[in-house]
Amino acid sequence: MTEQVLDGIRDLLPALRERAQESEDNRMVPDESIKQIRETGFFRMLQPARYGGSESGLVPFYSAVKLIASACGSTGWVASVLGAHNWHLATFSEQAQDDMWADDPDVLMSSAYAPMGRATATEGGYRLSGKWSFSSGSAYAGGAILSALILGEDGKPVDNLAMLVPAEDYTIEDVWHTVGLRGTGSNNIIVDDAFVPEHRVLSFADSFRCECPGQAVNTNPLYRVPLFSLMSTTITTPIVGMAVGAYDAHVAHQKERVRVYGGARSKDDPFAKVRVAQAASEIDAAWLQLTTNITDIEAAARSGEVPMPLRTKVRRDQVRASERAIYAIDRLFENSGASAISTGAPIQRFWRDAHTGRVHAVNDPEAALKMFGDEEFGATIDGGML
Repeated sequence: MTEQVLDGIRDLLPALRERAQESEDNRMVPDESIKQIRETGFFRMLQPARYGGSESGLVPFYSAVKLIASACGSTGWVASVLGAHNWHLATFSEQAQDDMWADDPDVLMSSAYAPMGRATATEGGYRLSGKWSFSSGSAYAGGAILSALILGEDGKPVDNLAMLVPAEDYTIEDVWHTVGLRGTGSNNIIVDDAFVPEHRVLSFADSFRCECPGQAVNTNPLYRVPLFSLMSTTITTPIVGMAVGAYDAHVAHQKERVRVYGGARSKDDPFAKVRVAQAASEIDAAWLQLTTNITDIEAAARSGEVPMPLRTKVRRDQVRASERAIYAIDRLFENSGASAISTGAPIQRFWRDAHTGRVHAVNDPEAALKMFGDEEFGATIDGGML
């Protein structure tokens, strides 16, 4: 099944590449692209088998994401986050999963994990209100996983909850006008006093401990992987895919490019060859670290415990992978010549998309690297994006 999905994605790449400008111009991934990606089985890769999913594992899933993003950065980003949310829902209660998937297992979910909303406890659940930004792919979602703080009597936060909210309980505000990743449609979600039953609520503290109710029915160790080990990789992998796309576009461009001065072919420039080698090495290093760490963390989940040193290593190398990918794109862009800045040129689009992805919260290098240093020097870590 996994190889069939990957083969199907490879077959789609020319069409996704052709629609990349359409994604950018319309500020959302074309319906046809989502439909075709769905038909490959991609969105089922991390979905539980009890709902028709294939439980393919993380490295095959991210391999597919990298391929998609190499054709269109926005499409890769949307596919990655929507596909990963199927994993997150699998850790919610069985009833929450049934609420979303029992009637239609193809339903997808967007998210907004920054705790921009406020929830008030009431009988049987919570009343939720707020405005959440940056919900990528929300136009294709039948629901959203939204973060909300619970405040104590002193007004200070006592818990941070992930709340599953069906699409009929919120509105989407079209605000996504950006320099990059324009096709992701990462618009605002607005909730006005919606009721969220208790069974659709999952504490981020439980996710941090890898002790979630969904594990009772979804027993594959895949669902014992730490939430943010997975979600941070979900953000970085498309950026690595963008670097692959930029590299392929650059090499093809340089093979045909003739410099204005002197008429020399760019492919004969020794310095151009050095930059290509540097970029290729950084991309390979980024991908090697990501896949090695994810393989290790899945193995640890199978053994029953994911140690903190491995979690901090995953985050350390995840932010470094983003940095490596962007360094590679920068080197390629700098050496591509003036024609690369034309509207519609793939290299400039990958450059803008990758730098836009870089400002996502999980790509804050100092925060992630500090957590690794904390672990190395013996500090206690009992929360955070690990």
